Amino acid sequence: MKGVSFFAVLQYTGHDFAGWQRQASDRTAQGELEAALERLAGGRVVTHAAGRTDAGVHALGQVVSFGLPRAWQPSELLRALRALTPRDMWVARVGPAPEGFNARRHATARRYRYVVGCDPAASSPFRRLYEWALGAPLEGGRLDAAAAVILGEHDFRAYSATGQSKPHYRCRIAVSEWQARPNHEGFIFTIEADRFLHRMVRFLVGMMVDVARDRRPLEDVARILESRNNRDASPPAPPEGLYLVGARYPQLEGATQR
Repeated sequence: MKGVSFFAVLQYTGHDFAGWQRQASDRTAQGELEAALERLAGGRVVTHAAGRTDAGVHALGQVVSFGLPRAWQPSELLRALRALTPRDMWVARVGPAPEGFNARRHATARRYRYVVGCDPAASSPFRRLYEWALGAPLEGGRLDAAAAVILGEHDFRAYSATGQSKPHYRCRIAVSEWQARPNHEGFIFTIEADRFLHRMVRFLVGMMVDVARDRRPLEDVARILESRNNRDASPPAPPEGLYLVGARYPQLEGATQR
């Protein structure tokens, strides 16, 4: 639907969504948001998101673009969307967007966070839905060394799901760092890149955790990266620990969540 352009920043938990992208039968974040927008617009509304989160993956700053047939005050549209969206979704911000703005195509960078729980309490029902309840120690120095290997521009097809049809598989990693959580609870991985491949963050975390548990040598990170084949990669980390933090847009104020 064409008309007046807006952006929204969404937060949602991934437990009960079959991912972001609308599907014919399963419940998705895009489907819920578009249903709310269509009630306001009285017709079909198509949204575009910064990233297509998988089932079980959470969002702290999913940026979405859409058009409405008439102008709204952002504050009024924000209140209306908060009233119409489900309890596992929160519309954090709404604002005007430049004509033709597309949250997927115009993002210059995206940032993700992955949370790993190393203590026994990670299996608590209040934590295990929001982190990888690993329950085993990790060597922080090995995590840091593995994260440094992937900085810069590389072909990441070895750390992504197979079957993707892409013009290329190169991504430029600007941030790749681990931080220890307080009270020995575990670690948080932060990664920012110009683009990501399907399940790329989860494959990278799975590999780095195996390195930090001394299940694989550090050299495997670069070896598999250079192989451009994921047959020897570690299994991807589970979706519960992954969060889309936000995206960068030079032409858009107030969209990026840090």
